[in-house]
Amino acid sequence: MSDADVIIIGSGIGGATMAAALAETGKRILVLEKGDHLRPSMHDRDAQSIFAKGHYRPDETWLDGKGNAFNPGNYYYVGGNSKFFGAVFLRYRREDFSPIAHMGGTTPGWPFSYDTLEPFYGRAETLYQVCGQIGEDPTEPDHATPYPHPPVADEPGIAEFRRRTSAIGMSPSSLPLGVDIETWLARGKTPWDAYPDTTGGKMDAERAALSQALEHENVRLQTNADVARLDYDGTRISSVTLATGETLSAPLIVLAAGAVQSAALLLRSANDNAPLGLANTSDQVGRNFMNHNCSAVLALHPFRRNEAIYQKTLMLNDYYLTGGPNGEPLGNIQLLGKISGEILRANSPLPAPLARWIADRSVDLYAMSEDLPNPDSRVTLTEGQIKLDWKRSNWEAHEALVEKLKQQLRKAGYPIVLARPFDRRTPSHQCGTARMGNDPAQSVVNTFCQSHDIENLFITDASVLPTSAAVNPALTIAALSLRAADHIKQTRFAA
Repeated sequence: MSDADVIIIGSGIGGATMAAALAETGKRILVLEKGDHLRPSMHDRDAQSIFAKGHYRPDETWLDGKGNAFNPGNYYYVGGNSKFFGAVFLRYRREDFSPIAHMGGTTPGWPFSYDTLEPFYGRAETLYQVCGQIGEDPTEPDHATPYPHPPVADEPGIAEFRRRTSAIGMSPSSLPLGVDIETWLARGKTPWDAYPDTTGGKMDAERAALSQALEHENVRLQTNADVARLDYDGTRISSVTLATGETLSAPLIVLAAGAVQSAALLLRSANDNAPLGLANTSDQVGRNFMNHNCSAVLALHPFRRNEAIYQKTLMLNDYYLTGGPNGEPLGNIQLLGKISGEILRANSPLPAPLARWIADRSVDLYAMSEDLPNPDSRVTLTEGQIKLDWKRSNWEAHEALVEKLKQQLRKAGYPIVLARPFDRRTPSHQCGTARMGNDPAQSVVNTFCQSHDIENLFITDASVLPTSAAVNPALTIAALSLRAADHIKQTRFAA
C-alpha cells in the first residue's frame, strides 16, 4: 500500500498552495519539508542576528559559475522562503505573457495569455488574504474580483513620499501585501521584509495555505524530510527516498522545492532509465535560470527624518512597460522594509554613526528589472554539489532604471541618493529551471505544470516560470499551483 495518494515535496508557496487546494478531496496528502518550524526566539526581530550574523541562513555551500563556494541565501523551514519574504503579492502584468523586446533581448512569452491565469490570480489573492487597491497603478491588469482587504496604510513619512512622487508626475500605488499588520507589530516594531515570521503576521505559505490544509485529517506534514532522490522506473516515479534512507510512495508526486533545489533533485535522480536526470529528455532541467536584477536605492534629505517602522507600502511602475532609449521596459520600483543602521553596517563598510545617520533619514527602495532566460544560465551538479552558474542578462536596463529613479528622487526633494546592487549570492526570486511550454523538446512541463516525460510528476514552484517579468513571483506561483490542482482534481481524482 502506498504511503499517500499525493506526496508534495516542499512547503513553500507552490507546495502549500497545492496542499490547500487538494485537501478537500479527501485524498491522503503528505507534505515533505526539508526543514523544521520557525519558532519565536531572541533572534527573530534582531537585525544583528538576521543580517550580520546570518542566524537563519542554511549550513551549506553551493558553487558559482567559476567553481567558488558560497553560502546561499535560501531557507529551509516550514513555509519555505516565504517565511522571510516581503509579502508582496503582485500579478504579472498582461504584457508579461507575450514576447517583449528588452534592452538585453526579447522574452519568449508564455504558452497562454493573462486571461487564462486571471481567475486563479483572484483565488490566490483570496487564499493569501491580500491587502490592495485596484485603480492606482496604470500597469495593473484587469481584475474580475476585488482585493479581499484594503491596502496597508502608509506611515507619515511614506505618505509624504507618495505626495512628493505624485507631484512630479509619477504614479505611486499601493503594494498588494499579505500582511496582518497588527499581529506583525504586536511581536515587535520592525519591518517584515527579510525578517522571519514566527507569529503569523505574514500571510506566508505556512500561515495562509498549509495551516488551512492541515485542518483536514487527510493532510500530513513531515518535517526534517530531506529528499535525496526520486526513484524512476522508466514510466513513473515509483518512490521518494529521503536522506535517512526512508522510502515513501504515492501515485502522484508534486515537486515544489524551489527553482534551484527542484532542478538539483531531478538531476540527482538520474539513472539508467533517465541518464540526463528525471523529466529531462529536453535537456532543459536546470537551464534558463533567472534571478531578478536588483538594487537597493536610498533617498534622503539631511534635514528630514523618516520615522517609519516598516515603510513597505507602495510601488512605482512608471518604467515597467517603457523608459528605455527605444521605449523598452525597465522594471518595477517598490519600497523596501525600513533599513536600520544595523542592516547598513551588515552590508557595507560604513562606520556605525554614519550608518545610523543615513538610516534615520532614508526612504529605502528596491529597484527590480527582468532577467531574461538563457539556456547557459543553469543549475548543475559537481560531484553531488549544487553549482549555480547565473548568466546575468539585461543589466543595462537595470542601470537605466536606477539612473532614472535617482533623477526622479532628486526632483522629488531627496538631494542625496545612494544605490547599491544586490550581489550574486542574494536570491532575488529565482526561477525558470523547469520551464513551462507546449513543446516537449523545449520545455519540462506542460501548461498544467505536469512533466512532459513522467505522467505522475507535477512541478509547482518558480522552476516552471517561462519568464521572470519584473515583479515578485509569489502570487503567480500560487495561481499556477491552483490551476494545476484543478487539473489534477478533474483528470485524476474525478469520481
